[in-house]
Parts: sequence; structure tokens; C-alpha cells
Amino acid sequence: MWLSLILLGIFTAAVNGQIDVVTRAALEGAQTAVKTAFGLIAIMAFWLGIVKIAEQAGLIRGLAFLVRPLVRVLFPSVPKDHPAVGAIVMNLSANVLGLGSAATPMGLIAMRELQKLNPYPDRASDAMCTFLALNTACLTLIPSTIIGIRAFYGSTDPTAVVGPTILATACGMTAAVLVDRFLRGVYRARGK
Repeated sequence: MWLSLILLGIFTAAVNGQIDVVTRAALEGAQTAVKTAFGLIAIMAFWLGIVKIAEQAGLIRGLAFLVRPLVRVLFPSVPKDHPAVGAIVMNLSANVLGLGSAATPMGLIAMRELQKLNPYPDRASDAMCTFLALNTACLTLIPSTIIGIRAFYGSTDPTAVVGPTILATACGMTAAVLVDRFLRGVYRARGK
């Protein structure tokens, strides 16, 4: 779809004798992408540094201890002190801070650890499905990436998105967990 739109745009510009417009737009788009990426690097570096400091100070362990009852309810098949619990907590913490890119490595580690517990390696376990649902639709309290982009582009109130983001992501996470539980029940009722 996107390729056809791009090719159609180039063809239309060429037919109208304005191929220079395509070149100019491509260069301006690339320049904007690089500026935005550098702006986001600063935000990511800041929050990743905060997470690393929190980890070294033992705050992540404390957070894991506080979140452990919720993790036990959501992931009953995962042993209490299994490495997957720490990776899940780190992933969810990064998502709560709006750092989806920083959450990815911990999500991969969590999935690898959950796979070690999986009695059927050729399909996803219940814990893996629940984690995927939470990772995809996690509550975000501080949408730092969005705030950074809004600030970078000169928004007069870059934090105006915090309230709606909390509401939307809370609804999304609740729906994801409920659908996960519902589908798990349907799947078990069918005897699979």
C-alpha cells in the first residue's frame, strides 16, 4: 500500500514536471527524522539512566517486591523467585514510564525465561500470552517519549497528554487482561 502511494506520487510529480518537489520532500523528511531521533536520544538516555540508577539503588528490587502480589495473580505458573519475574517487572516499569524502546530488551529476556518454564515449547504458555497482552497494552503514567516529541516541536503544554494517556492506557490494560482471561477460559473449555 505505502509503496504504491509513494510510486504514484513520484509518477504524478514526474508527469507534471515537478520531480524536484519529490527530491526536496525526501530530503526535508530525512532531515526532520534525524532531528527528531536526536531529540529522542536525549530523552531515552535520561530515562534509561534513571532506571539504571534505580536498579543499582535497589529500587527495582523494591518495586518487584511491591508488585510481586500482582505478578503472582497474573502469572501463577511462574515460580516466586524465577528470573522471569524480575524481567517482567523491569519491562512493565519501562512501559509505565513510556519507554517502549527501553522495555523491549527486558521483554525479550522475560519471554526467554518464560519459555524455559513452558511445558509445550511449540506454543505460547498462559504466562507468555498474559505477558504479551500486558506488554502491548501496559498502563503508562509518564508518556515521556510523547512529552519529549511535543516539547521538541514547541508545544506550549507538552504534558497535556498525561491525563488522557493514563486513562486510555488504563482502559487498554484492563481490556487486555480481561480478554486474556476470557480467551484462556474459552480455549480450556474447548479442551485444547
